Amino acid sequence: MKVRLHPDAEKELDQAARWYEGRDAGLGEDLLAEVDRRLGGIAEAPHTWPRWQGTRELDPLIRRVLLRRFPFAIAYQAFDDRVWVLAIAHTSREPFYWASRPDSDGPDALG
Repeated sequence: MKVRLHPDAEKELDQAARWYEGRDAGLGEDLLAEVDRRLGGIAEAPHTWPRWQGTRELDPLIRRVLLRRFPFAIAYQAFDDRVWVLAIAHTSREPFYWASRPDSDGPDALG
């Protein structure tokens, strides 16, 4: 299944990878590799992960995948033909700051 990232999710991932790379050479690459593995798992079985508790009921649901090594979660929606990643969210950041993204940009906005 095709996985697309909201432009703000791409920015979040890029900023986090640069921050980690600045802390320790190779750590940013490790973050990118872990996110890539998780996105691959989502693409293979998008309905595996649970609804993100506290999100409003949307169709499809907003689901969450936690990273193992880094304090981030991937927020996404699984459609019939694609996965739309709303955020690569730091788990200590303000909850649901990204919640308006599905309404404003939707997966079809990028073509």
